[in-house]
Amino acid sequence: MPLTSLEWLDETLVNAGTEIKPIAEALKKATDLLYESFTPESTADLLVRQRSRFVDRILIHCYRHFMGDLQNNIITLLAVGGYGRDELLPASDIDLMLLLSKKPDKQHEEKISAFLTFLWDIGLEVGASVRTLKDCVQEGKNDVTVITNMIESRLITGDKKLYEKYKTAISPKKMWSSRDFLLAKLEEQKNRHLRYNDTAYNLEPNVKEGPGGLRDIQIIGWVAKRHYGARNLKELVDHGFFTEQEYQALIDGQTHLWRVRFALHRLTGRREDRLLFDYQKQLAECFGFEAGDNNQAIEQFMQKYYRTIMELERLNEMLLQLLNQEIVYKRFFNKSEKLNDDFKLHNSYVEAINDQVFINNPSAMIEIFMLMQGRPDIHGPHAATIRLIRESLHLINDEFRSDPKINELFMKFIRKPIGIIHQLRRMNSYGVLAAYIPAFEKIVGRMQYDLFHAYTVDQHTLFVIRNLRRFSVEEHQHEFPHCNTIHDELEKPELLYLAGLFHDIAKGRGGDHSVEGAEDAEHFCLQHAMNRKDTRVLSQLVRMHLLMSTTAQRKDISDPDVVHEFARQVGSESMLDYLYLLTVADIRATNPKQWNNWKGSLLYELYQSTKKALRQGIELSPDIDEIINVNKEAACDIISQSSYKREDIERLCDEFPGDYFLHHKAEEISWHVSAIMDNKSKSSVVNIRQSVHSKATEIFIHTIDTEHVFGRVVGVLSSFNLDILHADIYTTRDNQTLDTFIIQDSNREPLSETHDIEVIQSTLLKALDCHEKPEVNISQRMPRQLKSFNSPTQIEFSQDILNHRTILEITTVDQPGLLYILSEIITEMQLQVSHAKIATLGERVEDIFYLTDDQHQAIRDNQLLLKLEQKIIATLDKDQTA
Repeated sequence: MPLTSLEWLDETLVNAGTEIKPIAEALKKATDLLYESFTPESTADLLVRQRSRFVDRILIHCYRHFMGDLQNNIITLLAVGGYGRDELLPASDIDLMLLLSKKPDKQHEEKISAFLTFLWDIGLEVGASVRTLKDCVQEGKNDVTVITNMIESRLITGDKKLYEKYKTAISPKKMWSSRDFLLAKLEEQKNRHLRYNDTAYNLEPNVKEGPGGLRDIQIIGWVAKRHYGARNLKELVDHGFFTEQEYQALIDGQTHLWRVRFALHRLTGRREDRLLFDYQKQLAECFGFEAGDNNQAIEQFMQKYYRTIMELERLNEMLLQLLNQEIVYKRFFNKSEKLNDDFKLHNSYVEAINDQVFINNPSAMIEIFMLMQGRPDIHGPHAATIRLIRESLHLINDEFRSDPKINELFMKFIRKPIGIIHQLRRMNSYGVLAAYIPAFEKIVGRMQYDLFHAYTVDQHTLFVIRNLRRFSVEEHQHEFPHCNTIHDELEKPELLYLAGLFHDIAKGRGGDHSVEGAEDAEHFCLQHAMNRKDTRVLSQLVRMHLLMSTTAQRKDISDPDVVHEFARQVGSESMLDYLYLLTVADIRATNPKQWNNWKGSLLYELYQSTKKALRQGIELSPDIDEIINVNKEAACDIISQSSYKREDIERLCDEFPGDYFLHHKAEEISWHVSAIMDNKSKSSVVNIRQSVHSKATEIFIHTIDTEHVFGRVVGVLSSFNLDILHADIYTTRDNQTLDTFIIQDSNREPLSETHDIEVIQSTLLKALDCHEKPEVNISQRMPRQLKSFNSPTQIEFSQDILNHRTILEITTVDQPGLLYILSEIITEMQLQVSHAKIATLGERVEDIFYLTDDQHQAIRDNQLLLKLEQKIIATLDKDQTA
């Protein structure tokens, strides 16, 4: 049955009268026909308009049945909002206005109620307002959202003369002049963008409301309609606001977003405008992207989406600026200032002197951004100049990129950090950055299908540079005072910004992006005549930009040998400064949820330890015995200041293993020893305090060592929904534990409520002293986003020979109760945990356990390790797919 023919619907409606079932079935049939007609190549605008047509027919039929017998019918039925524009997607709300010529009497109120109830009964999701002409005027004057909804209205059925009066009453001559309307819509768009973190390039963008989405197109139409009475966007070409090519780009972008939104509604069967992880894979397949390795189909589908909204954001910026100039500035302002021979400042926007500027002086493609640096009074390039930049991108060729004058201009731009991030964003938006650095083009709009990277690679890169820039800004000094101090002492901050620009530039190529990115950076240095030293620094920074993060989060940085090896790889204090700042900026720009004070404290601890090692000389291996003795003596000195005798303190410390003093600072040791000596009973010790070094909570446990201690503690903490960040497990010579757990609550904050701390403390004591197994709810529902990821668990074993431990590294998909599950398996295999590092990277968990056998020795039995591996994989991957 052809979709365009609605004769069957008319016949059904005539026969149905006011019977709910046949009309509801007809509505479903019409919707199913729409879904069946949809393909990724469909002209989506025809489908949404066709839905508006068949909904019109149903509404007219229902209106006549419910209102037709009224002797004095005062009710006119209007379509408003998206329905008024004839843009009705399958699951969109149907916005109606019942326009009344006067206040309704009881009979009219009953008819209206029955009419609207019937519409809901047949399956139409209606949003309806009931207003008199006076109501429309009053409400329209007070609320820009209401007037916006009303100016998009069209008559479905009723009194045409009343409708004409209504249009006159809400015209710009009566309320909301073009100027006031534009300014209100600009403010509305600004606030809406802020609700989406001012970026559309996040993991699960909103097709309708996010920056660059359908709403950004609609605002152009609303303003054009208000000012010019334009019936469609094409009329803006006639008014000279944009070219045929720009109009076609706008329509192509709108069509693609309509297709995506239509497919979302079809897939979910409801009004869903978010590109959630749950649907991205199916949508990629629907749009014909072929699956490959590393989720390539999803990433290609999303890259097309991101590049579409990037184009729409640019057009939105241009058109609203032009409308602003025409409606606001033309009448009220006319300020002009010559900037140089190529550009002038007109009403706060940079304009090219003529259309030949970039042809006559190609370097002006870089100069224009330098002119805007450090000038907060400049709002940006004029729309006509943005258009000229876009049309001149072909001038940025190999000859342009090899021009020493232009290369020096770009380096001056990078060296002048004021305003650098705003201009880099513009360069990216207008295509200049990708044209000048071709490798950058491949990461524009490129997503990574995981929960760890919250933004596309290009947007993440710009966020990194923004974070680096903030280290030199006084108003942000309170955020990271250490970073500000270090940044102030850098010899060449521009190397840091370039490292930020290149650190992820090779993402998505299939190889090691750190190595390939370093090669791109070296090519840039050669092209820009940078000296050997600077080239080596930049290349090395890009090549090892993950090293510090990996070391801090995956290795035991309290181990002097780990610090010494890291110092050897870094090589110098200046390189350490650069690397530390780049690492902090990178992690913070990856995902707002991934940074926390605990990670910050780990990085700074590693920074300080490495600085010390470099100053002492990396050619010297750390003296382990000396470190142990120094820490032990320092702790005894602190505790001796209390009422305890030094010989009692030393006698207790003699029971502690040497490794304990190697991995703990004097202050931590004194806290532990004092807690033990203060305990006069035979019960376990459970002390809880706020961490001295980070926004986390420390728990110290001293009890008789059994194979179940670690599992019981993890079980209790899991039962309170607490996140374990780190664990240190030691056993004294008299078989007592010296266990420390670093935890945060589910909001990544330290425990703050005294009552909560007391309950956790008493529960731990009960589990340890009464040997009660905690009740742990590991059957919590897995978060929605995690269900979209299904990667097999990976396990690696290695031997820590010096410390007599076996290292177990687990990479798996996160799930409720994961750490407790692992602790139960390890206990079941009669193995001991001596140290644990927990890292959650989006949907992925990378946990590291340092294991020993029951004799506190490394595990040499390969069959036992194989059995452990098989048990973990079978348990976790079963739960993952359940």
